[in-house]
Amino acid sequence: MTDFDHSSSGVIGGGITIRRATADDLAHIVALDEKVTTIAKPDYWQDIFERYATRRLDERIFLVAEAQEYKPVFPVLGYIVGEIRGWEFGSEPCGWIFAFSVEPGTREQGVGENLFEAISDKFKAAGVMTMRTMVARQNQLHMAFFRSEGMVAGTYIQLEKELDD
Repeated sequence: MTDFDHSSSGVIGGGITIRRATADDLAHIVALDEKVTTIAKPDYWQDIFERYATRRLDERIFLVAEAQEYKPVFPVLGYIVGEIRGWEFGSEPCGWIFAFSVEPGTREQGVGENLFEAISDKFKAAGVMTMRTMVARQNQLHMAFFRSEGMVAGTYIQLEKELDD
């Protein structure tokens, strides 16, 4: 079932379709993630798929983008994964994006924007009005993308500590 059909003039020919991820997408998601991060993580993605594409679908969201004209070469143009979380550290329920990527050969054609819009719509439909993510300081690509979508520094500060053996 298609959740969203997004088409824009000037965007990939016949438009981009955004839909929930299926088991048939998993190998393509693993390959795209490995292409972008240079690290193969099939077990990680299998677990993410089982948790975010098969259970509690009202609060867990795993979407993929596809376009008919690219399907033979890039069956999955991109993905976005998130969930609604609430009450950690006093925060009211909000949407969290924790995985996002777009096929490098199709960037700047509306794929990321369509995925972002689709997950935003899902979060709004669930009644949350705030969306969050974390971006590594050195990841200028994701930083620029999320800022272009209107995301700004929030009210929380991420802290960390290296743990010695």
